[in-house]
Amino acid sequence: MAEYLESLKEGIVNLDFDSIVKLAKEAMDAGIDPIRAITDGMAAGMRIVGEKFQNGEYFLSELIVAAEVFKEGMKVIDPYIRGEGFKEGGKVVMATVEGDNHDIGKSLVATLLMARGFEVIDLGVDVLTGEIVKAVRENVPDVLGLSALLTVTMPKMGEVIEALELAGLRGKVKVIVGGSPVTREFAEKIGADYRAADAVEGVNKCLEWLSLKER
Repeated sequence: MAEYLESLKEGIVNLDFDSIVKLAKEAMDAGIDPIRAITDGMAAGMRIVGEKFQNGEYFLSELIVAAEVFKEGMKVIDPYIRGEGFKEGGKVVMATVEGDNHDIGKSLVATLLMARGFEVIDLGVDVLTGEIVKAVRENVPDVLGLSALLTVTMPKMGEVIEALELAGLRGKVKVIVGGSPVTREFAEKIGADYRAADAVEGVNKCLEWLSLKER
């Protein structure tokens, strides 16, 4: 298994469109767990790409290409994540807040949630507060996931929560926030229910909330 996961990771780091599709198919044919292929393979590669970007070794263009390579790999793995014992779960609305165009972390969380049976309404990136509130009102989700990777856009998360309060919707939905600059202290300050340090933690918290609701 380690060999396949390492190859997937390297495919992302090397920005290799052609190999990622081939490697993803080989991993699935070999019976590699699709969640592991995503989290320990491709997502691990994206973390390295992010580090290279922060260190100045990669530039914005490489970051964008890596995101596209990741999506190509996901196209191959997606059909495998709904295996035996799949059970429909709760509903989650997700969005990257206004002014922020990052979506890799959010997309990973969405994929893992769907793998665990959640219905996911992904509003995309740079989403206006009003659009998020409208989506919560219309879809009545169990959880609202908000993402921000820029410190200047983080306050928009608090703006969304305030807008939910004014609309009388806050008490009807759990709010989980995430993104590398988002801290637990910030989440508490803006009134979010939880801050997820990574995708797996976020999914586990959503599962926990759903379990408590079903009791």
